[in-house]
Amino acid sequence: QEQLVESGGGSVQAGGSLRLSCVLSTYTYSHNLMAWFRQSPGKEREGVAAIDGNGATTYEDSVKGRFTTVRDNAENTLYLQMNSLKPEDTGMYYCAASRFLSSNSPFRASIYSAWGRGTEVTVSS
Repeated sequence: QEQLVESGGGSVQAGGSLRLSCVLSTYTYSHNLMAWFRQSPGKEREGVAAIDGNGATTYEDSVKGRFTTVRDNAENTLYLQMNSLKPEDTGMYYCAASRFLSSNSPFRASIYSAWGRGTEVTVSS
């Protein structure tokens, strides 16, 4: 069974940067659609960044131009570089892997079959 382990969260001031990592335990989904979701206090989980099997990326509007997701196939790791962080970026960040190579709705949680336990990000003003 695929396991995903996130790391890299922490506390930063507004305007700062963090890089999250998500390591996959096997190569089953390493070339498939993967995504980052976050759950902020009092809000529902939302997708923020996705990368499909062809390397095409999708970003939620509020993070465009600030967040970048890349995949390192050699290290079986997905990264999320987060710059110009804002207090509203605070939340628990999860990575997820799908059995599909791509999707027209990459932020639909139901298409992901493997999830990590999350890493917490806190941005103070």
